[in-house]
Amino acid sequence: MGRTLQYETLKSANYAADCPVHLAIGMFDGLHRGHQLVIESAKKAASASGGVCGALTFWPHPSRLFRPDDPARMILNPELKRLELAKLGLDFIVEEPFTREFAAIEAAQFLAHLKSEVPSLSSVHAGENWRFGKGRTGDMTELQRQGETTGVDVNAVPCLDSGSERVSSTRIRNLLTTGNLCEANELLGYHYYSIGTVTQGKRMGRTIDAPTLNLPFEGDLKPAYGVYAVSVSDVSLGHEYKAVANFGLRPTVEMTNKPLLEAYLLEKCPFDYGHRLKVVWHAFLRQEQKFAGVDELKRQIAKDVEEAKAFFGRSDLGREGGAS
Repeated sequence: MGRTLQYETLKSANYAADCPVHLAIGMFDGLHRGHQLVIESAKKAASASGGVCGALTFWPHPSRLFRPDDPARMILNPELKRLELAKLGLDFIVEEPFTREFAAIEAAQFLAHLKSEVPSLSSVHAGENWRFGKGRTGDMTELQRQGETTGVDVNAVPCLDSGSERVSSTRIRNLLTTGNLCEANELLGYHYYSIGTVTQGKRMGRTIDAPTLNLPFEGDLKPAYGVYAVSVSDVSLGHEYKAVANFGLRPTVEMTNKPLLEAYLLEKCPFDYGHRLKVVWHAFLRQEQKFAGVDELKRQIAKDVEEAKAFFGRSDLGREGGAS
């Protein structure tokens, strides 16, 4: 598999003039199982034509532009979304800035705009419920009509259902924020994960025989505060270390304004300050709570460690965090 090229805009992308381009289009927040079907549709079209396939995605989310006081919280930040898209075998990724100018493109002109930016555009692929254009007035039926006049094949990929509901980023956000990690991971098609840099804390954990890696949370969407069974690895290395982690505001020892992820490794810790780590979130064990004192906290940590060990003892962790 070759390296996935990354471009800041469609206009800046370097396409061979005679090479058919096949675009998967969407916000792709979370890059869940439904999104993966859209990517696969573009890849199959590229393979059949001998062309190249890419993802056209956007940043920021449109809600940051149109309702800045209440924007949608993203499951994946741009760094993680690029990492996940690259794992899917795309030839290139375009992260188009979602500006007022881009949002003002009339729906009736949308495909013509894409074609002007990518003259060798052969097909576009998006979820059947995808909306586009000024005021989000365009739908896939409209885009297919435009495809007939521009010579671009438009593929509306059916939405994926799980249980009685559609697999969607909104559904997954709700699951993560209510602690339903198991179902969220199932809909994502991989284990939810975060990346952070180890920082020095107040070393409180060392005084209660539970030294932790302090990882300020870099994500936009905050999962439920509580204790999790996780695995930790260096972002550049593969080995994962089992751990139990608390994510929250630390109400017993120091109430903070920003959530912190504190991971206590269940084996010898090879990491130190400044290490950039990947944390894969496997299971939600309990909600964060305030204890009467340090002794009660120590007793609960011991219980959390045992519960995490029990989880890992009965779980198959062969599937790593991130889409495969």
